[in-house]
Amino acid sequence: MRTRTRFAIAAAGGVLATALVAAPALASARADAPAPTPTTTRQAGPGTGVCDGTGIAAGGARGARAGVGNAAAPGNAAAPGAGAAHRYGGGTGIGLAGTASGTLTAEQQADLAGMAEEELLAHDLYTAFAADATVFARIADAETRHLTEIRLLLDRYGLTDPSADHVTGTFSDPTIQATYDRLLAEGSASTDAAYAAARTVEQADLQLLGSAADGLDAPDVQLVYSHLTAATQQHLAAFGG
Repeated sequence: MRTRTRFAIAAAGGVLATALVAAPALASARADAPAPTPTTTRQAGPGTGVCDGTGIAAGGARGARAGVGNAAAPGNAAAPGAGAAHRYGGGTGIGLAGTASGTLTAEQQADLAGMAEEELLAHDLYTAFAADATVFARIADAETRHLTEIRLLLDRYGLTDPSADHVTGTFSDPTIQATYDRLLAEGSASTDAAYAAARTVEQADLQLLGSAADGLDAPDVQLVYSHLTAATQQHLAAFGG
């Protein structure tokens, strides 16, 4: 069985490469655990990979109405207006209540858990670059809402949220930490450099989502990955990609 994990972005000679590192085992999450804020990082561990049948809708488990887009994630500032959110791929109107779940392999569990930290990597970078252009602040908000979608799936499948207790700019995976530090340094040089760093993130995210969707047959996870792929394409276009 393949063991694939969170990606790290490496650029050499202007060519994007995606490095795969071994994923830590996933651990079961407590069903009654409080909703984490999007400022966290702890290791995920072995869950059942089987939906518990809660059938929650996006936003429903966190106080937002099912099927209503642009609900701000807990612990964050209110999301931008609907027009801005949809323009930058930030809507969270994915109704999961009527979407069937499935069974995830250990590798697919690792992929899903890894998505949470990848959303945080993008969020933290874009927040740091927000002084350079408004687009960074808006897409950082979109990444927060995308994290909410991933957390709903982690909750559904009984998996620990590896983004819990995250401190901005700090990641438990040393490869992700090195990637963040490098892109932050590169992107801080100028506005153009910040856009280039953002394009690197979004291109790698597209690769990661495509790989994670390969062989996946859980309809709810497929739905969220499809939404994240479309949103990532919008982000990439907004950054000039």
